[in-house]
Amino acid sequence: MLRTQMLNLVERKLRYRVLPVSINFWGERELHLGNPFKVKLSVRSPQVLGSLANPTLGKLAQNYVEQQIDLEGDIRDIIRLGEVLCDAGSCIDRKNRMNLSWLLHPRQSNSKNISYHYDVSDDFYALWLDKRLVYSCGYFKHADDSLDLAQEQKLDHICRKLDLRPGERFLDIGCGWGGLFFWAAENYGVQATGITLSENQYEHVRAEIIKRGLQGRCDVRLMDYRDMPETEQYDKIASVGMFEHVGRKNLPHYFGKIFRLLTPGGLVLNHGITAANLGTDGLGSGISEFVEQYVFPGGELVHVSNVIEAMSQQNLECVDTESLRPHYAKTLWHWVDRLEARRDEAKQLIGEKKYRIWQIYMGGSAHAFERGWMSLFQILAGKPLADGSLPYPFTREHFYGPALKPLQGFH
Repeated sequence: MLRTQMLNLVERKLRYRVLPVSINFWGERELHLGNPFKVKLSVRSPQVLGSLANPTLGKLAQNYVEQQIDLEGDIRDIIRLGEVLCDAGSCIDRKNRMNLSWLLHPRQSNSKNISYHYDVSDDFYALWLDKRLVYSCGYFKHADDSLDLAQEQKLDHICRKLDLRPGERFLDIGCGWGGLFFWAAENYGVQATGITLSENQYEHVRAEIIKRGLQGRCDVRLMDYRDMPETEQYDKIASVGMFEHVGRKNLPHYFGKIFRLLTPGGLVLNHGITAANLGTDGLGSGISEFVEQYVFPGGELVHVSNVIEAMSQQNLECVDTESLRPHYAKTLWHWVDRLEARRDEAKQLIGEKKYRIWQIYMGGSAHAFERGWMSLFQILAGKPLADGSLPYPFTREHFYGPALKPLQGFH
């Protein structure tokens, strides 16, 4: 009786919204809404009715990952339908909820969290990333740019912003599989050092250094940025897609460390995801909880103004900011399409559950960037000289000049 009442309640709620969806309730009842419907939802157990009666995007994502529901249709239509069903029109978490899990044992938990996310399988990432395995937002100069081209344009955009010069000492904090690290060394002639907490990434980059013949010019280390010896000084530093894992309270320590590692007159570029609004630290409708549980334990978003403030408090002078929000939406849709095109191989590598986690997480993230629920900024800052000056070009012309010609002798 209770199950029938709950089923009737869910059906009335769904009919009221006139959604373009067909729903099958564990083979006992089928409901067709919209003509034609774009999404097919199969409810595999009556236990899911509570989630459908009072849905959040996080609950629905969890039900999908745990295979309590199945979804068929274009992932874009699925996520848009979920937004309407859950009344998630803004999804901005305005509760100013603070995630403190990363404060308990920060070094141990940071390493564990990075390993959880990145040490899955290099073969899995290779299915859907570009040929350089760049796991961060691309830079699209034209709408039809390929993913490979967009990532190369991003790497070069960062190097141009940093005004890299041959022989400079360059540090890449959170170097991933070495995309930026190698681009800077091979095209700009820098002495490159990269650090990561992922053993998979460390081993990959170390092997690539030998393969590319870059011993003596490139060095990779498996270590926490906080353990970098401050006797080593760098002319330029980049951190791409890493500071989201630092945590709001640790931003002063993070940027303070960078300040101490920079030579006077040096530059740092911080590229990272930010909260869309002041007074928020994540996404509502259960999304933050889903990401915390299944994708990125310990992550936390802050507003771009908080990032600039934290930099300034550590005497790093901001000289340029750029939002890449639409670029990340486009990058993520590329990743989702490439992952779905090779779903069978992906499932063989990581299994059905993890495949669903990555599919719904990246699709949902693409939608969130499109809708303005999250943003992404590149922030360029410098360490002034003793007299307060900061040598840097007067204009941005060096960002947008002609395509780079590889430096002779650096490949």
